[in-house]
Amino acid sequence: MLQDMTILSSVLSLLGGDGGRLLEIVLLSLGVTITAVVCAGFVGLPLGAGLALVRFPGRTVVIVLVNTLMGFPPVVAGLVIFLLLSRSGPLGGLGLLFTPKAMMIAQFVLVLPIVVALSRQTIEDLWTEYRDHLTSLGAGRLGSIPTLLWDARFSLVTTMLAGLGRASAEVGAILIVGGNIAGFTRTMTTSIALETSKGDLPLAMALGVILMSLTLAINGLAYGISRVGARFSGKS
Repeated sequence: MLQDMTILSSVLSLLGGDGGRLLEIVLLSLGVTITAVVCAGFVGLPLGAGLALVRFPGRTVVIVLVNTLMGFPPVVAGLVIFLLLSRSGPLGGLGLLFTPKAMMIAQFVLVLPIVVALSRQTIEDLWTEYRDHLTSLGAGRLGSIPTLLWDARFSLVTTMLAGLGRASAEVGAILIVGGNIAGFTRTMTTSIALETSKGDLPLAMALGVILMSLTLAINGLAYGISRVGARFSGKS
C-alpha cells in the first residue's frame, strides 16, 4: 500500500510539472505525430477524392489494396522503412535512420492509407448525391473535387483525427526506425514500454495518463465535429 502511494505521488509530481524529461518526450511525440498526419492529409485527401471520382483500369484492385493497407502491421512498415533508410538501402545516403524524420515517415506511411480510404468513401458518397447537380453546372469529375472536399470538410476533419489517433498510439514502427534514443527519438509510447520494463512505473504511468488524455480528447473532438457537421448539413 505504501509503495502504491509512493508511485501515485511520483506520478502526480511528474504531471504537475516536476519532470523536464516528461515534457521533452511529450513535445517530441506531438511534433512527430502532428507533422506526419498533416503531411498525410495533404497527400491523402486529394488522392482519396481522385480515387473516388476517376475511373481507370485496375481501380477496384487499388481500392482493395488501400483498404488492406489500413491494417498494415506497424512492425512490418517499420522493417520496410528501416531497410530503405539503412546504410545499405537505396535511401541510406540521406542519413535519416534513427532520427525524428524517420519516425515521421513511418507514421506517414501508416496514416496515409487511412486518410485515402476514408476520404474516398466520403467523396464517393457525396458524388452520388450531387452528381446531377454538379454535372448540370458544367463541372466534370475532376473539376468537382475541390467543391466536394469543401462540402465534406467536417467528415474529413474526423478522418484526419482518426489518423491522428492511429499515429499517436504507434510504437512498433517508430521503435524500429527511431531507435528509442533518449532525448532524441524517445516518444511517449516507446518510453512507456521501456520504463515499464525497467521498473520506472511513475514515469510510465504519467506518460500513460497523458496518452490516454490525448486519445480521449481526439475522440471527443471527432465526435463534436461530426455533430456540428450533421447539424450544419441539416440546416443547409
